[in-house]
Amino acid sequence: MRGVPVTRNASLAKIHIAKEQLCLDDDTYRDVLERVTGKRSSSGMTETARGLVIAEFKRMGWSGGFGTIKKSQKGYVRKVYALWGDLKRSGIWREDGVKSLRAFVKKMTDCDDPEWMTYAQASRVIEALKKMKARA
Repeated sequence: MRGVPVTRNASLAKIHIAKEQLCLDDDTYRDVLERVTGKRSSSGMTETARGLVIAEFKRMGWSGGFGTIKKSQKGYVRKVYALWGDLKRSGIWREDGVKSLRAFVKKMTDCDDPEWMTYAQASRVIEALKKMKARA
């Protein structure tokens, strides 16, 4: 696009990459945008507003690049990821990608992301993952 600053394109690209890597559905994504900036679309935001959205995605666990999601500060969330990884390595969990774990967490807790679980919710998920391993 002619006349569009490179920083706008870069920040919009980062926002959309973060949305994808955080596995946010469209409603959740737009809710985050609205909560942070008051707007439900990133295209009409100022560069400052887009920076706030990127900072929020980083707070939510996005690494800020093309890599993986950063390690959680919550031990119980790390336990969920560890058990899930163990199930994947042993061939019990056959679906690839973190989307399958997020779908499992959503089904059990109604949280869109393991990072957002409470300790009680994570405990239910942890026990379910342990039972999967025991049954195999």
